[in-house]
Amino acid sequence: MLPDDQRCPCLSGNPYGECCGPLHAGAAAPTAERLMRSRFSAFALGLPEYLLRSWHPTTRPDELMLDPAQRWTRLDIVATRSGGPFDSAGQVTFRAWWRTDDDRGTLEETSEFVREQGQWYYVDGVVS
Repeated sequence: MLPDDQRCPCLSGNPYGECCGPLHAGAAAPTAERLMRSRFSAFALGLPEYLLRSWHPTTRPDELMLDPAQRWTRLDIVATRSGGPFDSAGQVTFRAWWRTDDDRGTLEETSEFVREQGQWYYVDGVVS
């Protein structure tokens, strides 16, 4: 975890303690986009337990191994559809930049989210 006053890895411009930190600590994401941002930050910080916890049980893998050599460095939200505080489903299209010592690249995905009992979950995504 990061100190609360450090810039959040999701690049929202807010400090970690006001952005993804509370979600990583158990607070519910208010929107699908906020959950998407917190999941990116979890990849950047190496928090597979949060990624599993925020993944819908119907599509969640049994385990998740993150590559410690892969560093997630930038997130751009390209588009959102629904996913607001009063919606039950939403979609977020994003582009994420990564690098290793030998390579670098981007991942573009349109992710599907559902909200059940006040909690947003990542369901699945289509990589472009």
